[in-house]
Amino acid sequence: MLKNIVIIDYGAGNHFSVHKKLNRLGYNVTTSNDFETIKNADKLVMPGVGHFGKAMGNLKQLNLIDVLNEEVLEKKKPILGICLGMQIMANSSEEGNVKGLNWFDATVEKFKINNQLLHKVPHTGWNQININKESKLLNNVPNNSEFYFVHSYYFKCNNQSDILCETQYESKFVSAIEKNNIYGTQFHPEKSHNIGMQLLKNFIEL
Repeated sequence: MLKNIVIIDYGAGNHFSVHKKLNRLGYNVTTSNDFETIKNADKLVMPGVGHFGKAMGNLKQLNLIDVLNEEVLEKKKPILGICLGMQIMANSSEEGNVKGLNWFDATVEKFKINNQLLHKVPHTGWNQININKESKLLNNVPNNSEFYFVHSYYFKCNNQSDILCETQYESKFVSAIEKNNIYGTQFHPEKSHNIGMQLLKNFIEL
């Protein structure tokens, strides 16, 4: 059965590349912030590049928070957050000092780097993931696979059970999360070549 995938358009950028990759995989993809379109989706994807405070402001302005809570928390519809789209699932962020969606007991903090010659901020480029637990999201994704990152803030989980993957960048940080029907990646699978396509395919086929 053809899956109906909706990419949430909340003005945070990077929708086009995600849409293009999912189309290439052969799925029916719509980018929208329309309530009924979101409600009729089989799977939701929330990408994002930009500022946490502005992203949350956009979600409020578009009245999307209630519909997302209903679809994700009550109806248990699978959702994948990418980069900023994952970060806004936290309780709050240092970026803008605002509250997030509160889907995870977590905060978003800025990298505090000691050796700034060796480790630049933003963290940009390819880096490995270390898998913490089994997940269907990572079918045929080997441990230590490399994904593409670009971010200055990282996701800090209070519950270790929510951490799917970690990555080393001077110190360890959370690079993917999973709780029930909610998934998130700090890296960009849509920019991570074949291994990223595999992860996106895994999510759609959950």
